[in-house]
Amino acid sequence: MSEEHKASKQWLITLPSLAWLAVFFVVPAALVVVTAFRPADLQGGVGAGWTLATLKEVQDPAYLPILWRTVWLSGMTTAACLALALPMAFQMARCGPRMRQVLLLLVVIPFLSNFLIRIFAWKSLLHPEGPLTKMLVALHLAPENAMLLNHAGTVLVVLIYTQLPFAILPLYAAAEKFDFGLLDAARDLGAGPWRAFAKVFVPGVRRGMISAGVMVFVCCLGQYVIPQMVGGTSDEMLGSKIAQRVFSDRNLPHASALAGGLMLAVLVPMLIIVLWQQFGRKEQR
Repeated sequence: MSEEHKASKQWLITLPSLAWLAVFFVVPAALVVVTAFRPADLQGGVGAGWTLATLKEVQDPAYLPILWRTVWLSGMTTAACLALALPMAFQMARCGPRMRQVLLLLVVIPFLSNFLIRIFAWKSLLHPEGPLTKMLVALHLAPENAMLLNHAGTVLVVLIYTQLPFAILPLYAAAEKFDFGLLDAARDLGAGPWRAFAKVFVPGVRRGMISAGVMVFVCCLGQYVIPQMVGGTSDEMLGSKIAQRVFSDRNLPHASALAGGLMLAVLVPMLIIVLWQQFGRKEQR
């Protein structure tokens, strides 16, 4: 079988997946971009004609604090998830098959319950009359009138909770393929356990870290449910503004312009990472 014939067969195999992505990702993304250049309708729809007024509106300086808060919370969540997921993936890859299955089950269990129910559970725990608040007050770790809700720190904690499995699974997949004999060799050469972990294991799962970081960061950028339910009015993220423009203001072009800017903020770093990886492969060759 010729190489061209093999390549054509591979394209035929991937054609359904490409068609799925085109229909459910490329086409909606294109519609979002197109809608951003249309005027808003008084009835809450999209008016006729074309305009650049919406793009000028989203350049309002009032969006800068929201944009900074979105990037800051997403970046902090990504860093925290990677810091927690690295030792977890390391331990999962080194333990026995039975314990590995148990740990994987514990990581996947949150996906078996509804996302909104889990956020409501956090809201109940952090409520002034909730068990967590009462426990902290009883231990004198919080004042009597402690308000754990409606804080950026609360939003960050719940973001880390919801996104941590998305960091553990890619890192575990990379750690499972890692040759742990390299760690023993590093220890034999005089490296301590932490130095061997940082200098050998972490570079060995670099691709898994990139995948986990991108996945967590992208999911956080568009988040609006968590800030809305456990955050305050000063903890809005860009996803919250998009939801407000769609459901409350009924301004679809404005929401599309914000979503288009968020989409570019996601795609550009991903494109840079892909190009950087391709450049690194060429240098290795």
